[in-house]
Parts: sequence; C-alpha cells; structure tokens
Amino acid sequence: MTIQWFPGHMTKARRQIEEKLKLIDVVIELLDARIPLSSRNPMVDEILKGKPRLVLLNKSDLADPQVTAQWVKYFGELGLPALPIDAANGTNVKEILPRVKQLWAHKIEQQISKGMNPRAIRALIVGIPNVGKSTLTNHLAGKKIAATGDKPGVTKGQQWIKVGTEMDLLDTPGILWPKFEDQTVGMRLAATGAIKEELLHLDEIALFVVRYMVENYGTGLQERFGITELPEDMENVHEVIQVMEAIGRKRGAIVSGGKVDLDKASLIIIRELRAGKMGRISLEKP
Repeated sequence: MTIQWFPGHMTKARRQIEEKLKLIDVVIELLDARIPLSSRNPMVDEILKGKPRLVLLNKSDLADPQVTAQWVKYFGELGLPALPIDAANGTNVKEILPRVKQLWAHKIEQQISKGMNPRAIRALIVGIPNVGKSTLTNHLAGKKIAATGDKPGVTKGQQWIKVGTEMDLLDTPGILWPKFEDQTVGMRLAATGAIKEELLHLDEIALFVVRYMVENYGTGLQERFGITELPEDMENVHEVIQVMEAIGRKRGAIVSGGKVDLDKASLIIIRELRAGKMGRISLEKP
C-alpha cells in the first residue's frame, strides 16, 4: 500500500506560511512524541529558512518516557531545544513561553538597550495534521479559540492568537508532504492517526502495529489482550495474522462460522494503541 495524502488546503497553507515568515520571530514545531521524525515535515527546514525553533514533543503521555528522553538528547545535539509536553492535560505547557523567550532573548535585550519596550514575540506554530496544534493553542490562550478534533485536517485557516502580553501565536493548518518515500513513515503516521482512516487498509496498519509491538513491547501486548504465546518469526505474515486473530477472539470480533473479523480486530488494535491502552509506546527511536 502506497500512502499519499496532500489535500489542496495544504498547498495553500505552505504558501501562506512562506508569505507570513517575515513577520515571525520564533517557530514552534510540534511533533508527535511517539514518532518524532516520522511526524516531522521534511519541507519545514526549507520553508522556515533558519528561524529560531523550539521543538515540542506532544502526546508524551502516550510515549515511552525512556525513548522520549533519547529524542530530547537527539534534537539537542542538532541545536534544537526540545520539550516533551501533553497539550491535552497541560503537562509542561507553562514551560513553552519561557523557552520561547530564551530563543529571542538577544533581540529583547537589543530592544531594551535602545530604550524600547519589548513587543510581544511573534511565534509560528507548525505541525502535521492531528498532532495537537489546536489543543495546544487553546491551552496557551487560556480559552477555546481553535477548533479541535481527533481527526486530521480540523484547522483550515490561519489566525493570530494572543498568549498573555508576551507572545502572539500564529496557528496554521497541518502540513503533510505529498509522498512518503519510506512507507514505514506512512505506517507510523497512519497508526497514530495523522492520516484519515478512510484512506487506509486497516488490516495492513494493524499488521504493522502488532509486528512492532511483538518485537518491542511484547509483554504489554500479552497483558492487554491475554495472549499467552507470541511468535518468534515476525517476518512470517501468517504468524502475525494469528496474533491479530487471537486479539479478535478475545474481543469478540467473530463472524458467522466462528471466524475472526479481521477488520474489526484491526480497528480494535489501532484504537487501543492510539488511546494508550497498550501502555506507553514509542513507534520509533533515534
């Protein structure tokens, strides 16, 4: 399965961002803590042209904390300060403004030295669909301004939002790239909900998830679904499907004749992964 998704509003969003960049002081790049590189738009470096940047690893409550610490170190070594957050519950959200001010401190000092009152920092928030931009924006603003949802593509336009008196935030629609050269990236994005489910073959995504879970979080999979044995050869598709069928039986995804409904089983696996019911899982490591 080749996953491609580039709605027209994303092309428009890129053009709008490029037009607004001259007004922007600092960029806030929002990534999914479970898949930081896969949820990172490779066009962003090209579009942002060297603007000071803060990386936020959102949904860190769903990610493996040890792996998240490795990602913070990874981005730090690239010269990009990174902060794990959970926008939905507000974890570490209060740390964002001080981090942004650190990135812009030299300009603030210049303004003060010239006898000026520092103006509000203009920050741009960017990220792929369904990574939590609207949820974060509402939390920063202290009220519901941006529409939120658990499906990608909720934010359709740009808007300036005041964050107290010290920061003005420009929210943007999520931008995904036209084609995933590495299909594993597409699988990770699909598994975490960055791509609309109507565009997917759920059984292929579930197959990817189960294979990864067995190889990296087998105990969590067994505990969640009451599976006693896991296959050793995860390259054998038949053995992976047997795990999916075992999950389906445990959850009553049975059709006439006693067969497992693989579509229902696949949906159960994907939904439970996204909800964090299998434990705190990172789907890629530095």
